[in-house]
Amino acid sequence: MTTLHLESALLPDGWANNVSVTVNSDGTIGHISKGSDPQGSQVIPGAALPGMPNLHSHAFQRAMAGLGEISGPARDTGEPDSFWTWRQIMYGFLHSLTPDHIEAIAFKLYVDMLKAGYTSVAEFHYVHHNPDGTPYDDRAETSRRTLAAARNAGIGITHLPVLYNHGGFGGLAPTDGQRRFLNNADEFMQIVSALHADSADDPQACVGIAPHSLRAVTPELLSDVIGTLNGFDTKAPIHIHIAEQTKEVDDCLAWSGQRPVEWLLDHQTVDDRWCLIHATHMTDGETDAMAKSGAVAGLCPATEANLGDGIFSAARFAAQGGIWGIGSDSHISVNVKEELRWLEYGQRLIHRQRTMLAGGAECSTGRALYESALKGGTRACARPIGAIEEGRRADLFVLNTEKMPLAGLSGDALLDAWLFACDTNPISDVFVGGKQVISDGFHVREDKAEAGMRAVMESLTATQAFTRG
Repeated sequence: MTTLHLESALLPDGWANNVSVTVNSDGTIGHISKGSDPQGSQVIPGAALPGMPNLHSHAFQRAMAGLGEISGPARDTGEPDSFWTWRQIMYGFLHSLTPDHIEAIAFKLYVDMLKAGYTSVAEFHYVHHNPDGTPYDDRAETSRRTLAAARNAGIGITHLPVLYNHGGFGGLAPTDGQRRFLNNADEFMQIVSALHADSADDPQACVGIAPHSLRAVTPELLSDVIGTLNGFDTKAPIHIHIAEQTKEVDDCLAWSGQRPVEWLLDHQTVDDRWCLIHATHMTDGETDAMAKSGAVAGLCPATEANLGDGIFSAARFAAQGGIWGIGSDSHISVNVKEELRWLEYGQRLIHRQRTMLAGGAECSTGRALYESALKGGTRACARPIGAIEEGRRADLFVLNTEKMPLAGLSGDALLDAWLFACDTNPISDVFVGGKQVISDGFHVREDKAEAGMRAVMESLTATQAFTRG
């Protein structure tokens, strides 16, 4: 048992000074006291915030971040650059990835996440097989590599093996670029059940599932896998990409006569264990219905901007009581404040108003954004995180309040300044399950993570992995 003495901390009932947090041996918070004496405790100067859950990650894509910016049109179709042409680059990149690469990339990424204030990640993992599509001897090989990376970095993880079997709505045949993803229901559940057993006693890990999208699974396959999952875990989280692109909406309409979110809400029991990633293109009716379902909207503003997806109707969704969280998705940016800033700025640009997601008059926009993202991320990760509170995991980070633009500020003003006016990273210390993983801005294994990632990039560059399809 250890005790952290926080100079200032954001608790569920607001800001408090001189907060002592007692951490149990299992990494949960046992007791919190305000206005306490620091004697015998580890004194942590600065302002402490609950660690942010990152609810959507494709770890391997960190290695291609920034390398898909050569303008088109694509050679084979002549179409202008879009999500779909970027996807061809990603598929080409996958041909060169080995399990060693996957683990090294994830390790470095997770170190970067911790330094940014993400203390838990939902890993939406779909690279299951060899480049030729044949399974590894252990079908869960690459998932286990990702879980190992999380353990080595010290980040909490909700691992979401991805179910992918088709290349388009209505059970279209997959393409060659998708062959590393493909499993039928039995093969997929072998992976899920093995990981579920492995993680049963690990408080740092949770296992759910991620049907990739409605275009990658048939209705029958989706229902089959969810039914099997419910046979041993009725609370496991379910994440799915949905309505990210207008082409996806058009194709879904052509297939079913319904839009993607509309179809999912009509054909599955969508509730608070679901996280709908992106949900960018919805009607007002879909937006309202999704909010009422309790499903989390998984928003990734930096990636959604990079891929030209569009802007989520966050103001309406929030006004209807919708729950949302943030993720770094393709990891074009690994930055909590950038995701939250651009979520708010997107709404300002659409509506030509300010403080769109503050939640009412005289409210701090930064506080509202941060606490909303905590709530949604915690629900999506299905772990006891997201608050400095007794019984939760002791996941928190500390802002250095000695330097501008944070110097002299406290409480909500400090939070607003960090999210909207700070271009450097003021995070000094990070704790996950009560263990310090970042000290004075550095991770104890940072040099190892950096060297591993450098070797990966040299290997991938040598194989010309970054080419346009």
